[in-house]
Amino acid sequence: MDVAPAKVAPARSELRAGGVLGPVGAGGRKAGRRRRAGERGLTLIELIVTVAILSILASAAIPVARFQVKREKERELRYDLWMMRAAIDKYKDAADRGAFQTKVDSQNYPPDLDTLVKGVDVQGKKLKFLRRIPVDPMTGQADWGLRSMQDDSDSDSWGGQNVFDVYSKSQGTGLDGTKYSTW
Repeated sequence: MDVAPAKVAPARSELRAGGVLGPVGAGGRKAGRRRRAGERGLTLIELIVTVAILSILASAAIPVARFQVKREKERELRYDLWMMRAAIDKYKDAADRGAFQTKVDSQNYPPDLDTLVKGVDVQGKKLKFLRRIPVDPMTGQADWGLRSMQDDSDSDSWGGQNVFDVYSKSQGTGLDGTKYSTW
């Protein structure tokens, strides 16, 4: 019995224009076929335009980043000043209630910032008002300007009698236009 071989229809990828079979490469492409010039990837002009756009965006982001850093430092400065002023007030309140003795001319304010950190003895216990003297974010040092009750409110020199107020020694200006030393 002679059986005639079955006729198999060619796959679509094997058909050329006009239905003629041609060689097929990997992935269903014709072997030896090259991509068109526009399909090769990015051109030099496209790369230059991309780099230019990215550099414009980066140059716009730098001032925003600097603004954010300055705003964060100002927020930290406000918090540090608030914390030290609250500690001074707590010291004065405790001294006014008679929890411990202070110098007569001090008006119950602490003699210095170290006293707030080291604490004072109250009935055999150490009463501390600050954990540490914070670093001024504007100057990078734990050196703060001090004012006593006897000093003028805008004085830059500390009389040394007591600590009534604390301020930054930075000569910079804040985002709101005021000097850090007046905060």
